[in-house]
Amino acid sequence: MFWRKQKAAIARFHPLHTALTLEKGFSVSLRRDDWEPVIASLAGHGAQVRRRKWQLHQRVPGVLVPMLRVLAADMPPDGVLSVAADMRGSRVPEKNGPKQDLPSRPPVSGLKQWFAFDPWLRMRAELRDGSVLEVVVTDRVRNRSYRKRNPRGKVKLKSKAKTVQLVRVTRRLPKDAVVQRPPSPPPGWVRVQVKEGKRTVIRASGKFPGPREDLGMVELILQVSTEPFRWTQPSAAARRTT
Repeated sequence: MFWRKQKAAIARFHPLHTALTLEKGFSVSLRRDDWEPVIASLAGHGAQVRRRKWQLHQRVPGVLVPMLRVLAADMPPDGVLSVAADMRGSRVPEKNGPKQDLPSRPPVSGLKQWFAFDPWLRMRAELRDGSVLEVVVTDRVRNRSYRKRNPRGKVKLKSKAKTVQLVRVTRRLPKDAVVQRPPSPPPGWVRVQVKEGKRTVIRASGKFPGPREDLGMVELILQVSTEPFRWTQPSAAARRTT
């Protein structure tokens, strides 16, 4: 039977690892320490699976795993970390909007445009300081297709795609937490909104050219995530206890 050794290896993976391999995604909520077996299972993927069809998307080791570690470091042992990961890409039909005809001029004809919205990562973490942090990463892809006639009269079908990545971070503070405006404004590419109440909600969002699928993406997510924490005093609690 073809690929039987690799299929057997996939069957031994953690169930969430298997879901990322075969279904390209999962949605689940686990306690902080219950994510460690998932991370350990993912670390051994490359050594056991060679078939291209079953390779993990680069965003799994490049973004998902580092973000799991970052969020877990600020959570209590009984804190819940919820993750919805969708690594199917932006070409899935339900992520694409209707096509629109655009004006064109020779040698270009049949110019069409449509947008795809791909929210490929959602995370929600209950932090040690009592606040709740939500992170959403979305790709907005502008697609264009058209026909182009060359000087010899031959017509070729062409397509182009331009990706903008959107990061939205929401921090819900503990009840009656003290909020203080930061001494300096956020970077120009980050927008911050504050909704005051018994539980103040601070939202930060940013957008930048993409796609990015590695630690560079993680750094941008963390830059956006920094802004909601600038509105409160740093917690004196240790980052992690066993």
